[in-house]
Amino acid sequence: KPRRGGIGRGLAYNSPMLTLAISKGRVWQDAAPLLAAMGCAPLSGPADSRRLAVPTQDPNLRLIVARSRDAPTFVASGAAQAGIVGRDILAESAPENICQPLNLRVAKCRMVVAVPAERAAAWPPRRARPLAVATKYPNIARARFPGANIVKLNGALELAPLAGLADAIVDLADSGKTLRENGLAEVETLLDCAAQFIVNRVAARRSRRQIAALRDALARVRPPE
Repeated sequence: KPRRGGIGRGLAYNSPMLTLAISKGRVWQDAAPLLAAMGCAPLSGPADSRRLAVPTQDPNLRLIVARSRDAPTFVASGAAQAGIVGRDILAESAPENICQPLNLRVAKCRMVVAVPAERAAAWPPRRARPLAVATKYPNIARARFPGANIVKLNGALELAPLAGLADAIVDLADSGKTLRENGLAEVETLLDCAAQFIVNRVAARRSRRQIAALRDALARVRPPE
C-alpha cells in the first residue's frame, strides 16, 4: 500500500502508486543516476528479468524496465502513467495518447544516414533505380527516402552496404566510431536524439499532481544544456 511520501523528496501526498516505464539499455543506464539523485533509486535492476515492476526508494513510485520499443506501449495503454524513452523510438512509432513534456538531455545520439566512405562525396546519388536503405527504423527511413527500397534489419546494419544489400543505412550514431571502423561515413543527420520524459494523456489529467512532481524533479536533476 502506498505510504505518505514524495517524488524527488519534494511533494508529500497520500496517493495511488505511480508507474514509470523505462527503456532498457543506454536510456536505463543514463536515467538511473537521475532517479538516484531524486531519491527514487530502484531497489533492483533490469537484470532481474523475472520482476516486471521494480520498487524504488520512493514508496509511491515503481518502475517497469522494458524493451525500448515496448516502453511507449506501456505508457500509451495506461499500464504506466509515464515513461523515459529515446526520441528515436518515439519518432519511429509515433504513439498516440502520449505527450512529451521534458527532454532529459541524457542518452544523447544522432539518427544519421551513412554510406560507404568512398561514395560520400557523391551523395546523394543520381541513379535510375530506387535507392536501397537498410535500417531498424523503416518509418523514419521511408519518410526521408520516399520511393526507396527499405530493407528492415535488426542488427549489423554496417554490413548491408559492404555486402551490396543496401546503398545506405539509417541508424543511430554517437561518436561515429563504429561507422568509421566499417568503412562508412555520415552524410546526413536526420534527428538529434535523447531520452524523453513521456506521459499518458489521461494520466496527465487524473494524476496531475504526481506527474507534475515527477516532471519537476527530473527537470531539477537533468544535465544542463
